[in-house]
Amino acid sequence: MKTSSPNPLARRRLIAAAAAALLTATGCAGRHRAEGTALSPGARAYLTAALDVMEGNSLFAADLDWPAIRREASARAGRARVPADTYEAVRQALQALGDRHSRFMTPQEARQALSPEPGSSALPEARMLTGSLGYLSLPAVSSDLAATAYVQQARKAVAEIDGQGASGWIVDLRSNTGGDMWGPLAAVGPVLGDGDVGAFVEADGKRTPWTIQSGTPRQYLTTWGPAAPLARTAPAVAVLTSSRTASAAEAVAIAFRVRPDTRSFGQSTRGVPTGNDSHSLPDGALILLTQAREADRTGRIHNGPLPPDEQVPDDTRDLGSSQDRTLEAAARWLRDRTPAKP
Repeated sequence: MKTSSPNPLARRRLIAAAAAALLTATGCAGRHRAEGTALSPGARAYLTAALDVMEGNSLFAADLDWPAIRREASARAGRARVPADTYEAVRQALQALGDRHSRFMTPQEARQALSPEPGSSALPEARMLTGSLGYLSLPAVSSDLAATAYVQQARKAVAEIDGQGASGWIVDLRSNTGGDMWGPLAAVGPVLGDGDVGAFVEADGKRTPWTIQSGTPRQYLTTWGPAAPLARTAPAVAVLTSSRTASAAEAVAIAFRVRPDTRSFGQSTRGVPTGNDSHSLPDGALILLTQAREADRTGRIHNGPLPPDEQVPDDTRDLGSSQDRTLEAAARWLRDRTPAKP
């Protein structure tokens, strides 16, 4: 899952204060009398902790009517007796933030996302296309903790295709609906190139850059190690996007924006190019909260869907096939820029 946390970027904020809230339910209730008295002390403390996370960290916190949000959440929770009874109220409060990206995970959903079963996630695939073009698909991966096999597979595949003489690359993000951005960036790092490739921008204007070093997001160098460099450095790259390309995948697309010799093809993305932080609640549930906008390497902040440089009619039936019009348009552009070796 994406994160906008500084030092390091991927740090998860574990909200110890929320756990303390359950042990001091009476004190918390006194702070927010408007949250009502129908809830049990434990449920009230849990809901209060969740709302405190939102009010203290949301990208749009300064623009929202928090007393109204708290009253509505309390009313929706009704006569909740245990934390699980408040889940729907928490979800509705997240929707009220208006960022279209924040979400809530139950303890079970959080465990599955952070520690998925082996083989439960699709892995990157690479192959050589006609004209000495490398093709790399980057599906979604749930979290950085689940991304090690993903990164290893991608790097092995990229190295094999590079060894066959790839002169240009197609990076396919069309099936990536979001999750973690750092695994895909590490997977495509040798193709993307080193340097600051984007940034999170918080509500107060603070910027936290996305820095690629030795083909790896800098804060993951000790986790995933450096990537092997390409034989042909700084290749031309075509990036493929669709309306399904969302969240973390949009961050990867932004990392390629205004990169030299790069062009995007396909359809506009989903339109949630924002950074989320994960906040743990006392029962193991997670709030994935939007806390930053995303900017490309020039500093331009992106809002809403990312349009491709070249619009191609979408045909989900033919992704990656010989009838894939988006893939063919990208390959045609690359072949014109990087003629195959004789």
